[in-house]
Amino acid sequence: MTKAQVCRHMASHFEARARTTGGRSLTCDDAREFLDELRRLCVRELSDEGCFSIPKVAKLVVETRRQRRGRDPVSGTTVVIPARRIVRARASPVVRDAVEGRPKRHSVDGSAATRAARSTRGSD
Repeated sequence: MTKAQVCRHMASHFEARARTTGGRSLTCDDAREFLDELRRLCVRELSDEGCFSIPKVAKLVVETRRQRRGRDPVSGTTVVIPARRIVRARASPVVRDAVEGRPKRHSVDGSAATRAARSTRGSD
């Protein structure tokens, strides 16, 4: 999805939710501003702390690759590839299970029904 598609989806989702619950709707501009701020926060945290977590979605982690030797494909000579920092994304178990088609083991929301189901499972 593009950023514009994500903004339109979020705006339509919160508009429908506002109609049913009487809450505040979200405009495309609000959704775009949210995504921009999330990106700024992500960049700042990755630069300062080396990791950034989006709960129930993914964790972004900065890793340092060591210097290594490689081969120039044109001339065939050995070259040194310098060390560099990269960002890795680690999907959460909720996302991995959804993609793999496994049954739900994790609560996706913090609703009272989910908490009640979780507490009854522990008492068996």
